[in-house]
Amino acid sequence: MRETVYGNWHRHAAILPSAYVSMIEMAGGIPMIIPPAIDTTKLLDMIDGLIVSGGPDISPALYNQEAGPMTVEFYPKQDETEIALISEAVERDMPLLGVCRGMQILSVVHGGSLHQHLDDTPGHEGHGGYDGTSTDHSVIAKEGSLLGKIMGESFIVNSTHHQGVAEPGKLSISAVAQHDGLIEAVERIDKKFCIGVQWHPERKGHEQLFSALVEAARG
Repeated sequence: MRETVYGNWHRHAAILPSAYVSMIEMAGGIPMIIPPAIDTTKLLDMIDGLIVSGGPDISPALYNQEAGPMTVEFYPKQDETEIALISEAVERDMPLLGVCRGMQILSVVHGGSLHQHLDDTPGHEGHGGYDGTSTDHSVIAKEGSLLGKIMGESFIVNSTHHQGVAEPGKLSISAVAQHDGLIEAVERIDKKFCIGVQWHPERKGHEQLFSALVEAARG
């Protein structure tokens, strides 16, 4: 939850971009928003699939780092809620899609770590847009990956992030950026559907990714 415009007021609110809702509806699913709160894992009994959306930075303490000068906005309550949801969903083998921050915290849950600011990371300077800007670039999917089967071998994604996954922990890398090799997607190959993507497919019109999630949830 963070300060936002809510009607005529500035209030703390639990918010989600409507593009996520639209994509799930287009894929034939019924969306339900889970706010940062105590023990939301009980709500997993009511759903068949989980999306962990984009959002603010993750507390660097969760991957054993101090906050750098560009890591200035993070919300421990959101981290706590999403870690619990991810952990329980993975344990249940519930279909799960992590988007941007969602991919990053999925990686942290699996023992991974992040680059806190790509422009300060050798090899990834100028990776792409962030801080309200967006750019496009190509990614290459790993042969045989679930992501590759859904999206194809090479495709264009958007970049709206200043952090990235440095190490995916126990996850498998399923796609990298063509221009600088940054990890762009991860997955659990031992699960029915557990994918994290660094870009925002809900903004890029990647309906097939949401359709694959909904199909897995129905299965």
